Amino acid sequence: MALKPSEGELALLSGQDVLSSKTLTYEQLQLIMKTAAYYEDALVNKRRLFDMEGEIAAILFFEPSTRTRLSFEAAMYRLGGSAITVSETPQMQTSSTAKGETLYDAMRVIDGYADVIVVRSPKTGAGQESADACDHPVINAGDGTGQHPSQALLDIYTILKEHGHIEGLKVAVLGDLKYGRAPHSLVYFLKHYGCDLVLVSPPQLKMPEEITAEMRSAGIKVEETSDLKIGVAEADVLYVTRVQRERFPSLEEYELVKDSYTVNDEVVAAAKKGMSILHPLPRVHEIAVSVDSYPGAAYFRQAHNGVPIRMALLALTTGNVR
Repeated sequence: MALKPSEGELALLSGQDVLSSKTLTYEQLQLIMKTAAYYEDALVNKRRLFDMEGEIAAILFFEPSTRTRLSFEAAMYRLGGSAITVSETPQMQTSSTAKGETLYDAMRVIDGYADVIVVRSPKTGAGQESADACDHPVINAGDGTGQHPSQALLDIYTILKEHGHIEGLKVAVLGDLKYGRAPHSLVYFLKHYGCDLVLVSPPQLKMPEEITAEMRSAGIKVEETSDLKIGVAEADVLYVTRVQRERFPSLEEYELVKDSYTVNDEVVAAAKKGMSILHPLPRVHEIAVSVDSYPGAAYFRQAHNGVPIRMALLALTTGNVR
């Protein structure tokens, strides 16, 4: 049975915001992994939980989502709490943002309705803006091209489950590394484990220089290439990302690079034995459906890992691991 965190460990995150993988410490990261394992054990063994009983999470998505929104809602209900939700698209606004209300004002109001707040926005920096307006903990569920820490946390949890360890692994990150907030978040966590990075992208979609420079200054080996075969040749983990049409300043720029890579059976056959394949989903063309039968295809298991990770985040930030 996975162990429950101690009172001393719980103090590491109680009352804290989770806005960026850059600011989470290694100790906090380890605490989240431990707590997620504790909750996953409870789910597998069908133990009913009451850790968030009487608590309300405001789950506010000003941008479309399937996995992140539903897994946060499922996590809150699995913990015995309740959720109030805003879910909108640019074409269908259901909140007072349609009337011109600022995010700051909206969050000041919602802070009085809930005990923890989860927010996603197409605006980079929205997580910090929300936290500035709220007294209760805020969890950033994705802010424009910025950060998506809960996604990166479930990615780390998945790698741990698939490989048993992370230290020293070689991780290839493929696709839209310029605009993709999931890979931006993931590499900051991989830095804690001393992983070698292979960054595979079209030249137009390279990882921002400030991120690669920070990795190298921390002693992380970083290789950049546009060749998929080079990327997967020695990789223990292949992290595939979608080229995100919604992040591009123009449709023309997106059309030039949208079909840059496809991970198919030929790619998998040439890969290192035991390589695992992750993807934050949704996929479009970048992983062939035939690859789903490959034993290392972990992306659906990865999506399911979102529930215990987000259970851990909700309970830890509110101090309710009971």
